[in-house]
Amino acid sequence: MESQDEQLQVVLITGCSQGGIGHALAREFAAKGCRVVATSRSKKAMADLEQDPRFFLQELDVVSDESVKNVVANVVEKFGKIDVLVNNAGVQCVGPLAELPLSAMEHTFNTNVYGPMRMVQAVVPHMASRKKGKIVNIGSVSAYIPAPWAGVYTSTKCALHSLTDTLRLELRHFGIDVVNVVPGAITSNIGKNAVSNYNGMPEWKLYKPFEEIIKARAYFSQTNKSTPAEEFAKNTVAAVMKNNPPAWFSSGQYTGIMAVIYHMPTFVKDFIARKAMKG
Repeated sequence: MESQDEQLQVVLITGCSQGGIGHALAREFAAKGCRVVATSRSKKAMADLEQDPRFFLQELDVVSDESVKNVVANVVEKFGKIDVLVNNAGVQCVGPLAELPLSAMEHTFNTNVYGPMRMVQAVVPHMASRKKGKIVNIGSVSAYIPAPWAGVYTSTKCALHSLTDTLRLELRHFGIDVVNVVPGAITSNIGKNAVSNYNGMPEWKLYKPFEEIIKARAYFSQTNKSTPAEEFAKNTVAAVMKNNPPAWFSSGQYTGIMAVIYHMPTFVKDFIARKAMKG
């Protein structure tokens, strides 16, 4: 007979810095009675959760094999299990593809694509041994319509969507559910972080006349119409916590219109993208 503590779901979430989607998801999972392992590269970024017994804070860098293995081992040792993995950690990368430093592209792919795969490979053996588990990958509605100035970020999310679809089929045999969560425009700190990363870029040459437009792309999803992170988290956690969670779940501003645009002819999508991003 399992004790009450053993019955609680243990949820490991990456990218839980205050002000982001991961932080809102952590709070919502905790509100639903889960034990939440909230992770970020620095505990200071999650300081508001530190005194709350519902949270177990861990410093985690998803681009580090050692960091990933250590955190997963710590969680299994402390709780004996990981029921849900939420791969949320990600970085934006804004700039024209012809001039973006390859190092910036590599870092974005390492964080947004290989980071989730490191986590998946670390937790799957444990979940498979229990014939039970859920893996949730946070994609992006931007993958529906590649547009100017955010090609690297968009392509990482396209890759993650594809990997998620394959994982769903490959892990089904082990009793592991895989969910692709596709957020729309959600209020978060991704715009501020994108601008911070952008400021470290070299001066554009061919694209110098587009400089202000390119920089503005970092804030595209952050408007007064963006869906609050708390609302997105509530909807997402409700879907993930179902006994049979959906393969795809989309929530937030622009999700409906972007899904429609995705099925339009290429020349129409190009026209819309150019107008929206002034490309």
